[in-house]
Amino acid sequence: MSVPRIVTEPIGGSALSRAVQSGALDASIAAPAPRTVDQWKARAASVAAQAPEGWFGALRDACGGAGHVLDRLERVAGQGGVVVTTGQQAGLFGGPVYTWAKAIGALELADAIERATGVPAAPVFWAATDDADFAEASATYVAVEGAVRRLVSEHAPPAGTPMALAPIGDLSGPLRDLRAACGSLAFARAWAAVEQAYRAPATVGSAYVALLRAMLEPLGIAVLDSSHPTVRAAGEGVMRRALERASAVGAALDARHAALVGLGFDPQVSDVSGLSTVFVHEAGVKRRVPVAEAAGVRTTAAAVSLSPNVLLRPVMERAILPTVAYVAGPGELAYFAQVSAVAGALDAAQPVAVPRWSCTIVEPAVDRALSRLGIGLDELTQGAALEGRVARAGLPDEVRAGLDDLRAAVRDGLAALSARDARTPGGALLPGAVVEGAARQVGFRLDRLERRLVAAAKRRGSDALRDLRLAQAAILPGGHRQERTLNFLPFLARHGDALIAAMRASAAAHAQRLVSGASSGG
Repeated sequence: MSVPRIVTEPIGGSALSRAVQSGALDASIAAPAPRTVDQWKARAASVAAQAPEGWFGALRDACGGAGHVLDRLERVAGQGGVVVTTGQQAGLFGGPVYTWAKAIGALELADAIERATGVPAAPVFWAATDDADFAEASATYVAVEGAVRRLVSEHAPPAGTPMALAPIGDLSGPLRDLRAACGSLAFARAWAAVEQAYRAPATVGSAYVALLRAMLEPLGIAVLDSSHPTVRAAGEGVMRRALERASAVGAALDARHAALVGLGFDPQVSDVSGLSTVFVHEAGVKRRVPVAEAAGVRTTAAAVSLSPNVLLRPVMERAILPTVAYVAGPGELAYFAQVSAVAGALDAAQPVAVPRWSCTIVEPAVDRALSRLGIGLDELTQGAALEGRVARAGLPDEVRAGLDDLRAAVRDGLAALSARDARTPGGALLPGAVVEGAARQVGFRLDRLERRLVAAAKRRGSDALRDLRLAQAAILPGGHRQERTLNFLPFLARHGDALIAAMRASAAAHAQRLVSGASSGG
């Protein structure tokens, strides 16, 4: 089985995200992550000392699984250890590459912390199945023969329906397209897991959790289902306090929003005046609780009917798990600058986020195509200009030679005309500017002719253009980063354990830099 090349890349992000990554913000805005082994050891000891009593027993059922994945969590709980968390809302067929990269990054960071500090640590993936964004959860993309295909579920539930309750509907067409994208299925277990997860009566959320568990639990990564009743029960205290202090939380967020704007940043989460940070679930649909209703909902709503919004969730997670750090993407890092305001208003422990590991998977076939083209990954960002250059280079030698001869003939002919005109008795008839203008006009016509030839070459196709389109679809699908666009399953189905091993090795290097303080978010 061939081994893809894994390229670790900076995660990028907004100016606010980069400020959080670099530690440039005041600690009151974004709690700084540890940057040395001693700081990680101190942080782990502090978090472990504050761990909620019996947290593993309370959440065991929400983590599913069995065997060594739960054994590791139980060991961590029994020995006063910590967890490294990350998470993502439900994505069709497991979502894009970065969802899985986050999970692998959390695993390697937990291992690195345990090795460096001696404090037991385990990874937990928070599957946000209580999210109601069906538009985000309903589509994924695959690359097939140099083209990017969008796979989509058309079975939309009523607005506000959590993905844990949204039926998957008929996915026979998208499943067929996903299977075609997987190719020869060198790692058949991946496809078997998809078929097992995405069948009736599964929901969008339950299928996502089942697939992630099938693939991640063997690696030692627990997948926590955020919609499980035990999660709501464990977080009840935080959510009721958020309702009780809804006005204070709103004021703190207003002040933080103004402070960030004053520093020249655009806050990640829009300021929604008059709404609390808690959702209430009613008749299968969730709605944001208005501050004016918060007191009533706090006293009447059952724990299982409450869930946190994006700014309260990290605070709740930190309250129910001994989370030493959350492995965050660029957008998440930015909203942690607002999360701290919520934690402060609730007198809750401040969550800490670290930049996730970011990667591009370069398969052997793509590497061979790039080699034949003589270009590097960075050149693919040139888009249409690169395609034109490749198409131009692919023109028949006779055609390119003919264009070159024609340009030379025009240049030489105009130069000869100008020279002869200069010798005209009584003075030149043509000013130099007229000759130069004629040269430009003929040059424009020749450029247009060349563009038409290049366009014809593109339509006809060539081996070089096919190589380029293969590479573009695999690395920058639709002009966007691979990890944020392409579904991970075809990569896994084609390369299996070899791909996972290569990803883990690169993620481990990133984790080691985080623990030793040598990384600011690469």
